[in-house]
Amino acid sequence: MYTALTIAGSDSSGGAGIQADIKTMTAHGVYAMSAITALTAQNTTGVFAVSEVTPDFLHEQIRACVTDIVPCAVKTGMIPSAKSVEVIASCIREFDLMHVVVDPVMVATSGSRLIDENACEEMKKSLFPCAELITPNIPEAELLCGITIRTAEDMEMAARSLMEKYGCAVLCKGGHNVQTADDFLASSDGCIWLKGKRIDNPNTHGTGCTLSSAIASNLAKGMSLAESASHAKEYISGALEAMLDLGHGSGPLNHAWCFEGF
Repeated sequence: MYTALTIAGSDSSGGAGIQADIKTMTAHGVYAMSAITALTAQNTTGVFAVSEVTPDFLHEQIRACVTDIVPCAVKTGMIPSAKSVEVIASCIREFDLMHVVVDPVMVATSGSRLIDENACEEMKKSLFPCAELITPNIPEAELLCGITIRTAEDMEMAARSLMEKYGCAVLCKGGHNVQTADDFLASSDGCIWLKGKRIDNPNTHGTGCTLSSAIASNLAKGMSLAESASHAKEYISGALEAMLDLGHGSGPLNHAWCFEGF
């Protein structure tokens, strides 16, 4: 049985975070485990409250999982504090965890910062060097590189720069400023564009969580990095094309679109 561990925040409405990760991993035939970094009170219209899990308890969750059921891959999402980032990086090293995919949840689609400067710096210092892949969106890539991204060439420059700086592969995700669904993957095996369909669906809550979880699931199953990312994009396209419409805001994807009856 393929296994994966997600280390992220809980989305009480089920569209993003831990809940989206577990649904995605299950849809990929992977047994999902979780370590929760924070509880949130949220729905499709916004986040109303956040309660961080203590770093010590976060460590205990990770330890309990990986010392019993060894994960074939790990995905990280929302990490609310520098101390929690440090704990996760320490656990990755301590337990020699493999195929680590880091979704650097730093900037919302609206452009608002989601973590403070200390957590951002700790992520760059300790977590990125442990990762096989990081998956920044364009606002996050801009924050990490200190440049403005407006074109495909800018995306390429940002991804290559981050790969060289942190020693991990980088998937710079399209959308946002460049208005395409194409992503650029920079890795030690080469740099490629991964084409994607631009789907007219306003319900995109949890797309970043879902993509990184799908990539981690595919890595757990033994796919190459390029194959994992390419298949993950196909899964995202199917989840968007299913046109699930729930809630009063930007609703969730249909993570179960590939199952008969959904």
